[in-house]
Amino acid sequence: MNAFRSVAHNVATNWQKSRLQLSRVWALSLPYFQSEEKWRARLLLAACVGLNLGMVYMMVLLNDWNRVFYDALQNRNAEVFWHQLGVFAMLATCFIIVAVYRFYLTQLLELRWRAWMTRDYLQRWLNGHVFYQIELQSKHGTDNPDQRIQEDVQQFTADTVGLSLGLLDATVTLLSFVGILWSLSGGFSFEVAGETYNIPGFMVWMALAYALAGSLIGHFIGRSMASLNFAQQRLEADFRHHLIRVREYSEAIALDRGNRVERQSLQERFKLVLDNFMRLLRVQKRYTWFNSGYGQAAVVFPMLVASPRYFSGAIQLGELMQISSAFGQVQESLSWFISNYSRLASWQATTLRLTSFQDQMNAVQTSTHASNSDGPSLTPPRTGINVLHTTPLTISLPNGEVLLADTSLNANAGDTVLISGPSGCGKSTLLRVLAGIWPHVSAPTHDRRGEPITYGPVVLPDRSMFMPQRPYFPQGTLRQALAYPDSAEHYSDEALTNALYDAQLPHLVDELDTAGQWTQQLSGGEQQRLALARVLLKRPRWVFADEATSALDEATEKVLYEKLLKMVREEGGGLVSIAHRASVASYHDSTWQFEPAPEGSSAKFVLVTQ
Repeated sequence: MNAFRSVAHNVATNWQKSRLQLSRVWALSLPYFQSEEKWRARLLLAACVGLNLGMVYMMVLLNDWNRVFYDALQNRNAEVFWHQLGVFAMLATCFIIVAVYRFYLTQLLELRWRAWMTRDYLQRWLNGHVFYQIELQSKHGTDNPDQRIQEDVQQFTADTVGLSLGLLDATVTLLSFVGILWSLSGGFSFEVAGETYNIPGFMVWMALAYALAGSLIGHFIGRSMASLNFAQQRLEADFRHHLIRVREYSEAIALDRGNRVERQSLQERFKLVLDNFMRLLRVQKRYTWFNSGYGQAAVVFPMLVASPRYFSGAIQLGELMQISSAFGQVQESLSWFISNYSRLASWQATTLRLTSFQDQMNAVQTSTHASNSDGPSLTPPRTGINVLHTTPLTISLPNGEVLLADTSLNANAGDTVLISGPSGCGKSTLLRVLAGIWPHVSAPTHDRRGEPITYGPVVLPDRSMFMPQRPYFPQGTLRQALAYPDSAEHYSDEALTNALYDAQLPHLVDELDTAGQWTQQLSGGEQQRLALARVLLKRPRWVFADEATSALDEATEKVLYEKLLKMVREEGGGLVSIAHRASVASYHDSTWQFEPAPEGSSAKFVLVTQ
């Protein structure tokens, strides 16, 4: 009784898991077939289904050909033999044509589906700073979104199309051949207590029992494959991610003599990859032992069961071969689950990874929309007002700790403001709030008079430009890096050249059309000067600079700050900077100073205007 309950519990659990997996697949698949490409997608899918049905029909014709051909051999009928060779040539030609176009259209469907999903994921990942906010969620964030978009989407589309069409093929094959096998197999008679019993369609029941037993045993052996595949994909991506980090920070690692530490760290991560792969390999080895034996036994099993009728003269050789062929088709259809178990496990892991990634993006978007519905939009509107203004803001860290509470900021055209304070106090976070990319910020919905606030918590001046601590330069030509994110075509060679000269980079003037990885090729000071050249090229009205000259000597810093000040005054805007170096203070006329909050305050710091 306990064993029965255990089996029943396992069946119920697996049924729930299967329903959950199918709901995930449906949620991932349906958008493509309802998208702007829906008619092309549906037509391709219908063509693939039709060609799969055509393949099954060809197999039915070949099965019937087996009976006629082998009967001709047994009867030594040369005329029928040669005629059937001609029939086979025609059947084989049709079979090849259907097979080729089934392969081509199936691959085309996978390709177009992958292209659509990749575009959709890229749009959602890069929309509204979702890519940035996901990385802030260190505990619950998505690991390696690059792998999800590049590898998992490809694997999901290929497996979903392949497995779905394979299941359809198995189902139609079963329905097509089970009747043939039923009519050919005859009945099986036996006596019990003097009573004679007859089982019609005996070969069909034997095929069902053989496949059912194989599926249950196969599932018992390989049930851990899905979780191991999921872990393997995650560990492989983590190892690849750290290899990329070593390449990106090669100079810093070399200067720190950190190659030994990095080698040890990478070896430890690779050991995790190998350990998990060995666990997966051991499961696959046990499964292969069983699957190979199961497949080999399936070759002789129908002959063994049908041979008594052949030796008794009840059927001829052609009919025996037709029974063997039909049994093989029925048994293979019923064994679809066991034949595709490894692929199903990998598909389940891939689906779970994509679903979790999609849920994470949806959660970020939902939280943003929820914040917007509770109050003014946290994304600063670019208005025509030439002033920086915020409502009282409460800024928190991702762990919920309050950094600043009820803090209002104001700056007018012509102001130059220095944000100052100890390292780690949140100066860069404040700039992120002003830029509208920091999600952990709240603002009141009504002013002190009880009137609703109709504008955003941050009113950012038009034509504002932010300079992060670590500037980003895309791989490509220097002119593309300088114009980013605009197209380089928008700027003349003269403008680009003047910007490089103004930023003290005359040695790069002749490199405008040279492609390279500028983050690795340029020194820290050159990168900061190139970022400043970008600002001088685009001439924004307001500049928000985060440690923009920390890698420069004071003489160069003085020249570049003077150019920045001249530019913002000519454009009628202002300058807000973060800096630790005392010399930078002389270029600003006011300061926003981070100071420890009084004891008992809900925030860590208060912002004092000086």
